[in-house]
Amino acid sequence: MITEQQISNVIGSTAVGPDGKHGSVGEVFLDDETGRPEWATVRTGLFGTKEAFVPLAEATVEGNELRVPYDKAKVKGAPHVDVSAGHLSPEEESELYRYYGLGTSGTTTGQGVAGTTTGTTGRDSDRDGIPDSLEGRTGTTGRQDLSGQTGTVGRDTSGPTTDNAMTRSEEHLNVGVQRVEAGKARLRKYVVTETESATVPVSREEVRVEREPITDANIGNALDGPAISEEEHEVTLHAERPVVSTEATPVERVRLDTQTVTEQETVSGEIRKEQIEVDGDVDPTTRRR
Repeated sequence: MITEQQISNVIGSTAVGPDGKHGSVGEVFLDDETGRPEWATVRTGLFGTKEAFVPLAEATVEGNELRVPYDKAKVKGAPHVDVSAGHLSPEEESELYRYYGLGTSGTTTGQGVAGTTTGTTGRDSDRDGIPDSLEGRTGTTGRQDLSGQTGTVGRDTSGPTTDNAMTRSEEHLNVGVQRVEAGKARLRKYVVTETESATVPVSREEVRVEREPITDANIGNALDGPAISEEEHEVTLHAERPVVSTEATPVERVRLDTQTVTEQETVSGEIRKEQIEVDGDVDPTTRRR
């Protein structure tokens, strides 16, 4: 049996049955008369687009799991009820009781529902243990007036179990930061080819004909050999050609590093404030705070 104090733990938990996980719990519906948690909706189907009702009579909470004695097919096949309506009619609740084989008291009957339900069931979206349908029964202050209900005590209800003051609350923005991945940067080395020019001096040999007269110094060489003959003299010519080669040399080291840049960013959000107004013969300057 789920208690009112466990409602906040049930909403958002994971429904688990004998055959594994069913889905996340979306809403908890309370009995309008007793305020007791009676039903929970479980998001089923692809991406949790459907919500099925499951009874809380035999459910238990273990950590962030709501354990129910029904398998996935049973929960998924439950009669369809419009969750957005925020309230179960007696007929809808009877149909659900009959489907799960429960009596109106929440105990297993095996014969379905014997009789009609004792009350209707409404959603408790703010997890305060009071159905939304009852919270709509307001006076001029906008707060629920449950003083006439036996055993029901709210924090703003006047009566023998409360004092004579009313609590006014406000919401405040809690702003923080969360570290998330904003992008990636990487170093990649690749090769490009460029043309580089350089000037280098080269030399070559050319043939030059030199003529010298016969003198006493070279008369011996001139008369060496026959007086008349045919001869050939050959000279090998040499030239320089440019030679190009490459050599790899280290130039620099490159690495990635990060630096933190702080900027100012404005965020906004909606907050709710309770206002208290007084009906009666009072000073108008103190009517609203």
